Amino acid sequence: MPLPRSLVPVLLLGLALTPSAARAAVRLPAILSDRMVLQAGQPVAIWGWAGPEEVVTVSFLGQSQSTRAGTGGRWAVTLAPLPAGEGGTLIVRGENRIEIQDVLVGEVWLGSGQSNMAMTVARSRDYPEEQAAARLPRIRLFKEESPSAETPQTEPRGRWVACAPDSVGAFSATLYFFGRELHRELGVPVGLINSSVGGTPIEAWIAAEAQRAVPELRAALEKPIEPAPVAKAGKAARAADAAQAEKAKAKAAAAARRKADIGGLFNGKIAPLVPYTFRGALWYQGEANTLPGKPALYEAQLRLLVQDWRQRWGREFPFAWVQLPNFGGAGRDWPAVREAMLRTLALPGTGMAITIDVGEEKDIHPRNKQDVGRRLSLWALGTVYGRPVPATSGPLPAGHEFRGREVALRFRHTEGGLVARGGPLTGFQLAGEDRQWRPATARIEGDRVIVSSPDVPRPAAARYAWENFPACNLYNGAGLPASPFRTNDWR
Repeated sequence: MPLPRSLVPVLLLGLALTPSAARAAVRLPAILSDRMVLQAGQPVAIWGWAGPEEVVTVSFLGQSQSTRAGTGGRWAVTLAPLPAGEGGTLIVRGENRIEIQDVLVGEVWLGSGQSNMAMTVARSRDYPEEQAAARLPRIRLFKEESPSAETPQTEPRGRWVACAPDSVGAFSATLYFFGRELHRELGVPVGLINSSVGGTPIEAWIAAEAQRAVPELRAALEKPIEPAPVAKAGKAARAADAAQAEKAKAKAAAAARRKADIGGLFNGKIAPLVPYTFRGALWYQGEANTLPGKPALYEAQLRLLVQDWRQRWGREFPFAWVQLPNFGGAGRDWPAVREAMLRTLALPGTGMAITIDVGEEKDIHPRNKQDVGRRLSLWALGTVYGRPVPATSGPLPAGHEFRGREVALRFRHTEGGLVARGGPLTGFQLAGEDRQWRPATARIEGDRVIVSSPDVPRPAAARYAWENFPACNLYNGAGLPASPFRTNDWR
């Protein structure tokens, strides 16, 4: 029996709203948006969401790639490597059409860490002059603004802006000064992604499951809370019990915070950026891990962070960090964290900016971020891009030899020769079998430093710049300082 004409529109509307016929608008993550920079010379990931099984087509600079969204709505395509310097509009078509305007192709870097990576250009040295000089529209800035999360997130928050006097002040100073050097030397667009939070420990930036897979880290993360004491009788005892109860409550709260911090920033601020294509990553963190009980784990943690992030992106991208600068804070072990950073250079494709001379004794946030960015850029230009630079690092220890009353220390990265800046060489100490450290005199012989002390007739170990705020002056001819180090592994 035919349907009454009056019911046909209602039936058609009902069919259109059934799940099998529903369609969702194609959408993209915030990092794939106007003014973005796509990485040159590498396959480029483009992804987003649509209705299940919806066909999505991405077009850019003559390329066109199509795919079908999965049952969960996620889709992804990979563009073939793009030439640097090109730009245009990226078009995504499904049930709807999205146009991403003013897209450039160049070099993209991710910067992460705690407050010294988060510290803005507006707080850096010579800001008025830096602001006026920041008319660099082919440098693009993206600040990841998501909070910490208990589970890995998929959508980042933020927007791309062109570098200009009214936008540069709010962006990471270290990352900006690094990117500006690349832009000057390479002559291509540069995209900078800042995902950092002040006061945060490294364990917040590594996926929790990755940390628990490492025995020494799992033991630290799962350290049990001390049980509450047994109650006692009497007024004084009740008062003591109340104090103990408050102490136990505070411990429990701290343990809960520790459990929620662990991997939280990876979940909220790194996971959403996967799989955005970039050239490499920069890390400036460690201050929070100089507190008692933390430095001994830092080498394992930094190694894991590098390895885990590389695994998430599916490639061994270049990775460099800033070695902690000189700072006079009491109750912290800065040399041990610096040493952990030095040791982690054993990982392939890594680098380190030595900053033992740009810190400030009474300010944990030194304003000279220009030299920090420049030293990172020397490493990148020389090792990642193969450009001629004065040096890619300051002097690093390369072995030692005990010669009677003297210790001969060898170094690499001595381009231009070793130099004692501003006076006689200083910052060295020696210890004998008694493990008591005493000041030592030192002299330069080629790529070596010869160290001795009248108070240590039979040296067993040497160290350099092994203080929170050391007096030290060993450089190479390129003007880069030597890393703090020690020849022993005494705990």
